[in-house]
Amino acid sequence: MIFIDNRQNKIEVDNELEDILNQVVEYALREEKVNQEYEVSIIFVDNEEIKRLNSEFRNIKRETDVLSFPMLEYPPHNVFKEVYINHKFDDSYFDEGKLVLGDIALSLEKALEQSKEFEHSFYREACYLTIHSILHLLGYDHIEDEDKVVMRSREEEILSKFNINR
Repeated sequence: MIFIDNRQNKIEVDNELEDILNQVVEYALREEKVNQEYEVSIIFVDNEEIKRLNSEFRNIKRETDVLSFPMLEYPPHNVFKEVYINHKFDDSYFDEGKLVLGDIALSLEKALEQSKEFEHSFYREACYLTIHSILHLLGYDHIEDEDKVVMRSREEEILSKFNINR
């Protein structure tokens, strides 16, 4: 289950945006072998709020596009489908029978800015940032170059299934 909570009023959130985000997230989680009921929260914020969240949680005093708050821990260079595919989680990882994967805070204001900067659609940028964060919730990272290549490849593979191209 994907919960979307719009906590900003600068960018209109329509059903089409919510529908495509639900579809790409569900597809990504299936592809990444999340074979049980899950819960992910996506919170739409503005630049001011993402800056506040960055300051509070990362000690960074600037706005970014998206933040991921994973609930599961991963060994370095491992992802959900490698670590947790057949794992039996204890009850503390569940909410109403659903595995809680984590939360995403997405600045729609920043997504719109970046869509103009990169000269593609706002929907493409919002979908990209959401998938980027979903992969973070599943253990992917991009600190090291080899991990970055893998993560970027997965992001584009997922988006290409929906013809969400640059």
